[in-house]
Amino acid sequence: MNLQIRIVDGPVPPMDLWDVPGAGAIISFAGNVRPTEHDQPIHGLEYEAYQPMAQRQIEIIARELIESHKLLGMRIEHSVGWVPVGQCSFRLEIAGRHRAEALSAMAEFIDRLKRDVPIWKNSK
Repeated sequence: MNLQIRIVDGPVPPMDLWDVPGAGAIISFAGNVRPTEHDQPIHGLEYEAYQPMAQRQIEIIARELIESHKLLGMRIEHSVGWVPVGQCSFRLEIAGRHRAEALSAMAEFIDRLKRDVPIWKNSK
């Protein structure tokens, strides 16, 4: 199983191109910090996580989706600490044989991440 998970301090750096044998689709989502939160201007977000539990929960979700959608792999990075406006705080890449299963898994992963993973954000 091709699975990579990293929790990084500060903004998520760009990822290198990912070559996955047999992949007909490699899709990428980058979550960038917006300039407003609850209609108020902000300078950035401070992310906090209980890292062992967050890492474990991300892995559980990823493994379930890789299996259920028959994916070739996932790469996940999420920030902790300070991330200024305009910088990336979350990146997800999914490799699949076809686009349909990769796109479906991406939406499900992001929904479950927001709901089930102990990562919190505070605007500043």
